Amino acid sequence: MTKVVVTGGAGFIGSHIVDGCVEEGFDVHVIDISSPRKGHTNKKARYHEADIRNLKSITPIIKDALYVFHLAALPRVQYSIENPEETTETNVVGTMNVLAAAQKGGVKRVIFSSSSSVYGDQPTLPFKEDMTPAPKSPYALHKLVGEQYCSVWNTVYGLETVSLRYFNIYGPRMSPQGSYPLAIALFIDQRKKGKPMTITGDGKQTRDFTHVSDVVKANILAAKSSTVGKGECINIGFGKGVSMLEITKLIGGPTKFIAPRLEPKHTLADNAKAKKLLQWKPTISIEEGIKAIKNN
Repeated sequence: MTKVVVTGGAGFIGSHIVDGCVEEGFDVHVIDISSPRKGHTNKKARYHEADIRNLKSITPIIKDALYVFHLAALPRVQYSIENPEETTETNVVGTMNVLAAAQKGGVKRVIFSSSSSVYGDQPTLPFKEDMTPAPKSPYALHKLVGEQYCSVWNTVYGLETVSLRYFNIYGPRMSPQGSYPLAIALFIDQRKKGKPMTITGDGKQTRDFTHVSDVVKANILAAKSSTVGKGECINIGFGKGVSMLEITKLIGGPTKFIAPRLEPKHTLADNAKAKKLLQWKPTISIEEGIKAIKNN
């Protein structure tokens, strides 16, 4: 079987990409600093507990893979604001290490998980890939630097790379735990516990929510496509802005407002480039996605 590597494959999005790669018939190797959480393990994949900050430890695992799906990171905007040194080491140096190991190990292509946060606040919507990035947090800056590293590794070393800018991913296995959980995961967990859903600010901020299964499809297409690999940046978003107030209404139940956070007011993807280059289009609406999660 063809070998592929998924960094961060024990996490929320990564575990779904592992499943997608297994379904494609790949020999899947996972690099993660943590052991897989319950429900995140695919028995047909091989797990390696390793840290992307350590180049020597990941180089032999990545060697001879056809594709590397690079998701390993310390996510969350607020966490990066409070811990800039730690997150920079993982998100920037770690990404460079993955690219270096891939180039030295004969990898054909690296598919980098970037973020819509690189856009920051823009004067117009939707966000298009040719807009000038305006990151508003260390995390957003890390993702932008990661994209640039991918472009440089293609130009200088000939390694095929493509960066996918995710817009607010949600779906099964998202965790409500931690200091800064994903909004939908937190809201649903609060409702299950009989608590009001906590909305930051006025709740009118909008996000382009994209189901994780559509993200998996985008990654597989980005790996296999003959039309990408030159360091492109591609939006992966549903193409619809939904406010936090609307999300809580879809879930149903009482709400309460808490202090706002430093974050972009609105995000919305122009996904025309993904449709053109990858032949990708989203299939699961926010209404369908939340209904499925609530009923699970």
